[in-house]
Amino acid sequence: MFEDSMMESGGQLKTKTGRWMMLTGILNLSVLAILILIPLLYPEALPVSAMSALITAPPPPPPPPPPPPPAQIIKPIHIVSEIDQGLHAPTKIPKDIKMIKEDAPPPTSMAGVAGMQGMGNGSANGVAGGLGLGMGTPPPVAVRAAPKPTGPVRVSSGTVAGMALSQPSPVYPPIAKAAHVQGVVVLHAIISKGGTIENLTVISGPPMLTAAALDAVKRWRYKPYLLNNEPTEVETTINVNFTFGS
Repeated sequence: MFEDSMMESGGQLKTKTGRWMMLTGILNLSVLAILILIPLLYPEALPVSAMSALITAPPPPPPPPPPPPPAQIIKPIHIVSEIDQGLHAPTKIPKDIKMIKEDAPPPTSMAGVAGMQGMGNGSANGVAGGLGLGMGTPPPVAVRAAPKPTGPVRVSSGTVAGMALSQPSPVYPPIAKAAHVQGVVVLHAIISKGGTIENLTVISGPPMLTAAALDAVKRWRYKPYLLNNEPTEVETTINVNFTFGS
């Protein structure tokens, strides 16, 4: 009985699928038509950028590159030497041969000829005199004097020791004697043109003995040092020895 009811109701049920498909298709077509027609009927509705892209023409293509310059045609240069112009073997034997005469060179004038003519007789003495008058005597050679030194001349201590005239002995300090201090005091001195001591300074030596050495050497006298027979200042070193029993 259930099957009969199902069979009977199967022919009575009707679906609406075909209508819905038809309505959906019409709706889609209408929407598509509206989207196509609106830009054609109302162009101002489109955005400005899209309109400018549609209206403006594409830029023209760049011009073609210029053609390469034509290659320079190098013309050959014919070098004609001077030998080819004048020095070549004749093709025919000439009938007349022209002789070329060269001019004689001018006589060379000698400076001694005038002197020889003035002396006369052409003797050997005249020739010598003529050459001597023509050539002339050579100029004398100038001898320059040696330049004078601008400062003191450096002289060794041994040379200065031989120039000494008066050398009073230094006084041994009692404090140095009691302390058994002995040694050599080296002094730097400049001897003037008159032989006196100037600018005396200590180079080295025991401090207890330097004052006594300075007092003694200041009173020393020397002979003037001669350079080109003229007195000259001398720069040297002086050694003063302090030893017990001296």
